[in-house]
Amino acid sequence: MGKARIYQRAKSSMSSGRARTGQWVLEHEPAERKVPDPLTGWAGSGDTNGQISLTFPTLEAAQAYAARNGLETTIIPLQPRKLKLQAYSDNFQ
Repeated sequence: MGKARIYQRAKSSMSSGRARTGQWVLEHEPAERKVPDPLTGWAGSGDTNGQISLTFPTLEAAQAYAARNGLETTIIPLQPRKLKLQAYSDNFQ
């Protein structure tokens, strides 16, 4: 039985847009540790499931996929947004 984590995609810090923030992402947890390649020094492993990231419109759809494929899941909730409300004049105090 494999393990996977399900989380909701957060807003990108590089833009003010909130596109694709409602999607849920399922990623497989690593089955084996990464080892450095002796020739290049890059870290890698034989586990190809680490390269897969699936998106779902709802949490229930992601959980149904995991149940169908026999995956043990961990759900990571999205942290609530913290708004820092201040007036423009506060920049000059």
